[in-house]
Amino acid sequence: MKNKTAGHLSAIITVLIWGTTYISTKILLYDFSPIEILFFRFTIGFIALMIIYPYRLKVTDKKLEFLFVCAGLCGVTLYYLLENIALTFTMASNVGVISAVVPFFTAILTYLFLKDEPLRVNFFIGFVVAMAGICLISFNGTSNFQLNPLGDLLAVAAALVWAVYSVLTRKISHYGYNTIQTTRRVFFYGILFMIPVLFLFDFKLGLERFTNPVSLFNILFLGLGASALCFVTWNFAVKVLGAVKTSIYIYMVPVITVVTSIIVLHEEMTWLAAFGTILTLTGLFISESKINLKNKGEWANGYTK
Repeated sequence: MKNKTAGHLSAIITVLIWGTTYISTKILLYDFSPIEILFFRFTIGFIALMIIYPYRLKVTDKKLEFLFVCAGLCGVTLYYLLENIALTFTMASNVGVISAVVPFFTAILTYLFLKDEPLRVNFFIGFVVAMAGICLISFNGTSNFQLNPLGDLLAVAAALVWAVYSVLTRKISHYGYNTIQTTRRVFFYGILFMIPVLFLFDFKLGLERFTNPVSLFNILFLGLGASALCFVTWNFAVKVLGAVKTSIYIYMVPVITVVTSIIVLHEEMTWLAAFGTILTLTGLFISESKINLKNKGEWANGYTK
């Protein structure tokens, strides 16, 4: 029970920080390219995890090493690249809504490949309610809905890749290694896959840019907070709660973004955004609740273990 509570708290801490990272990224984009931000934040994260837990992870199982390789490729390199490229072709609101499909993909992949978390009807009801809320938050009158096929498809690919990462993380957690060590190994492969991409995007080291206190503060926040801390807490939550239950907390990200915008940027809360926030949180609650429908219908009997 204590572990479950710690798992839920870890997931909440993670999305609380991830929901505010867009401000730091936005500030850093004045002096850094997206790939430079990505490389620096994960390098800082990797070094931080080395300092915090300086013990080597000895892996003799080739299958586990392969899982680390895939997790680094999906959760670090591909996910962030796809999302950043998607943002250049489509609107941020589209990406925000599409990102919320992650729990749906995670549930399907977990059911197909792990079979350790049953598909429940309340998950799908909660998903529909939360998606309706997130649509209201994203398209609350400040922007118009507009399909941008290439950008939207890239955002869907990013969501799918993150779902794959969640399933891989769950699989890795079954081996029982320390979460900091496993997260650090994932970062290692993520940075390794990132290196060839640096040449394609005209990467510049330009360390003198960190003499600016604002840039230094924001890159440290992304490296230590959003990368090192959040990946460890997220992976811990996946280990304790499972990939599907943890991914449901992603619904909270747009809500936190709205609240942060009000507090930090002094933006006004519209009625549509307020209603969307209530719907999103309701969807999260429904998805996380334990509604037992096993004896109440054929549907539940067919889709639960």
